[in-house]
Amino acid sequence: MRKFLFLPILLLAGGLCAQNEKQNDAMLASIRNEGMNHSQVMDIAFYLIDANGPRLMESPGYFKAANWAKTKLDSWGLQNTALEPWGQWGKGWELEKFYIALQAPFYKPLIGFPKTFTPGTNGLVHASVVLLDVKDSSGLPSYKGQLKDKIVLLVRYDSLPLGFSPDAKRLTDEDLSKLSAFDPKAPVNPPGGNDNFRAAARLLTLAKDFAKDEGAICMLSTSTRNSDGTVFVQNGTVYTPETPETFNDVALAYEDYMTIQRMLQHHIPVDLDLELRTKVYAQDQRGYNVVGEIKGTDKKMKDQLIMIGAHLDSWQGATGATDNGAGSVVMLEVMRILKAVGFNPRRTIRIALWGGEETGLHGSKNYVKNHFTDTVTRKYNAEGDKLSVYLNLDNGTGKIRGIYLQGNEAAKPVFEKWFEPFHDLGASTLTLENTGGTDHLSFDAIGLPAFQFIQDPMEYGSRTHHSNMDTYDHLSGEDLKQAATIIASFVYDADRMDEKMPRKSKN
Repeated sequence: MRKFLFLPILLLAGGLCAQNEKQNDAMLASIRNEGMNHSQVMDIAFYLIDANGPRLMESPGYFKAANWAKTKLDSWGLQNTALEPWGQWGKGWELEKFYIALQAPFYKPLIGFPKTFTPGTNGLVHASVVLLDVKDSSGLPSYKGQLKDKIVLLVRYDSLPLGFSPDAKRLTDEDLSKLSAFDPKAPVNPPGGNDNFRAAARLLTLAKDFAKDEGAICMLSTSTRNSDGTVFVQNGTVYTPETPETFNDVALAYEDYMTIQRMLQHHIPVDLDLELRTKVYAQDQRGYNVVGEIKGTDKKMKDQLIMIGAHLDSWQGATGATDNGAGSVVMLEVMRILKAVGFNPRRTIRIALWGGEETGLHGSKNYVKNHFTDTVTRKYNAEGDKLSVYLNLDNGTGKIRGIYLQGNEAAKPVFEKWFEPFHDLGASTLTLENTGGTDHLSFDAIGLPAFQFIQDPMEYGSRTHHSNMDTYDHLSGEDLKQAATIIASFVYDADRMDEKMPRKSKN
């Protein structure tokens, strides 16, 4: 008789499981409908990217965008929103005016952009150009006494390769298969060095220092990547509080640079007009991240965390649309979707938009250090143990094709299940391969489960990454919708797990 007593209990349990599955399916369907059919991702992109301008760390543009993001999170009903300071950063810098043009032997506007912390010219200057025709630093002293009040460039011996490859591409089935087949136990070839590149960079630095000491006005630089109207431009110096005033440093389009070089090599004098006005901000030198959360509701799980993030800071040459406005916009849209569908999570869902990523992951590293790190073991502490998973997006505008597992084999079946509803959107690839260069590494470094998504490269490496072309018009709205929908669904999937995301094996 006793076995029949269990039958109603089993039937009840089975009914509850079926009911829960229906609720889960309904919520995932609501998330997909909201993300794909009622997206606000491009509207968010406009206000975050176009309306606020470049987001160089500690610049007015960074703080405008950060405060806009916080206000937007508040409007959606998130809690504990803040610009959270994480420690010492350094100075900010902003370009206020820039003009450069060839004046002799003829007039031509030039394509270029100043590097960060370029100090300026104190008005419009008209100057002759001197070519440093040297192969190594031993030739620099021969120009002593010739550079005062001159604009300087260093001779180049390369030439522009023709562009037979398209700027934009998507990952092929073969590309994705190679990622899936990655074997972490296979021998790895050591990274190849590029001695010629390092030597050229070192010579440029020495030439710049020499020109500054000799009283030159500005140094021009370029690379073969700076072609077709695109200029890749980053920093000209560090950002620490002790940083002294540096030297004017302008990245020029390759075609313009080589035009000047050829004329000088043929003994045709070249004059340029240059006007540069910049401003350094040194009052508040702390770094900030934007944070906000949807509080958990389960008595036992509400203190556990699911985190999503992307870096908010950008370089100064454009408005940082693909690096990494795209990731920040997607993560904001994820939180909007979750609130729009009425998601009441068991765990707390937290978004972080990181500052200081571009020069070393500073925002995320310091956040992890301040919140999750045991200072003795350098592994995660009790607070860190409450983090279930961190999901990151920072590879441009391309849609999600899968995820880098960072060697976490135990997480593989979890993500396989989560990706099943999105095979029709081209997302299914799992690789045990590590990927570097962005904020998930700050979590992974102390043993916390943290993952970066595999994305289609689009024009990221060829055209937009750290360039003057990194603008709103290079965003793919359909791809960003897909990414936001998938990540919002993954947040829901992570929350309905009874256990936290598996950690990597310690072996």
